[in-house]
Amino acid sequence: MTKQNKDINKSDSEEMLCEECKKLHDSVFQNLILTGFKICNSCRVSKTIFPV
Repeated sequence: MTKQNKDINKSDSEEMLCEECKKLHDSVFQNLILTGFKICNSCRVSKTIFPV
């Protein structure tokens, strides 16, 4: 891997980090596209059911 590829992989993993629970999950990127928030599906459901 070149240095550029390592930087790309590092930024990809940081994008998959949920802002609420700080866990890596694939649904974070999907929710970022759909809603504009970096949250996983479980945090999204809990925020929908119990908004604070």
